[in-house]
Amino acid sequence: MFTLTAEQIEQFSEDGFLIAEKLIDEETVEALRSRFERLFRGEFETGITPDEVNWQEGESDPSLTRQICNGWKADRAIARVVLRQDLGHAIAQLGGWPGARIMVDNVLWKPPDTRPLGHHQDSAYLSWYTPSDLLSCWIALDDTTADGGTIEFVRGSHKWHHSEPEGEFHGPADYRKQMLAAAEKEGVEPEIVYVEVPRGGGSFHHGWTWHGSGHNRATRPRRSLVLHAMRSDTRYVPGHLGEGVGRIYSRYKHLADNEIDENYFPVLWREDGYRTPAVESYLEAP
Repeated sequence: MFTLTAEQIEQFSEDGFLIAEKLIDEETVEALRSRFERLFRGEFETGITPDEVNWQEGESDPSLTRQICNGWKADRAIARVVLRQDLGHAIAQLGGWPGARIMVDNVLWKPPDTRPLGHHQDSAYLSWYTPSDLLSCWIALDDTTADGGTIEFVRGSHKWHHSEPEGEFHGPADYRKQMLAAAEKEGVEPEIVYVEVPRGGGSFHHGWTWHGSGHNRATRPRRSLVLHAMRSDTRYVPGHLGEGVGRIYSRYKHLADNEIDENYFPVLWREDGYRTPAVESYLEAP
């Protein structure tokens, strides 16, 4: 079980991110790594296709980072990590929220020589729900290094002005371009911090923290799993489908109200002790 200290919560508030040396054990790391090739071949344990499959073997550009969104619906090994109650609790603590629910997960695979992922702010893409707070937990499944294209954060950038989403995300020539432009507007010199942890370690980051990752110039892949969480009291913005991710996840909106359905966005932890009841039976299914 992962727990936070008061000092870590304070550091997160100041920096906009928190690095953790250990989030999952070695057995869980191996279980997750064993699923990657199957997922990117289009083999889904539950028979359910993830909400976004942005790379498939034999079809996609091998120089791009491989990404699947909501792998938890396709594979229970993924679900057993991203639906963890202790991670939901930690996220709610860091965000000062009454509870946390999963918004989406990312299954990311960055082989050697893979191109960068552009710097961005996650919350810039999330105008389709309110409150549009987001907080993420990034878990390394390989030892990470700066030259291996690990995730990198800009310290304190969650306190900058909010920017509109722009620029190329997958494989841009200048992956820090948008962040540097934002830093110039702020009148600050960005302090970049690389998340260099052993496999099983990782980080948490605020939805407005600038982050991205460079080329993988190492000889090994960089695989990771990301839990993006929103507040437990989040609702759809009435009449607003939004751009990008909003067009995808608006398919789960009810006809008659703006409630967010727990079947698709389960509550992981709430301060009154509530957790979506169906999660445990889903995780225990053969």
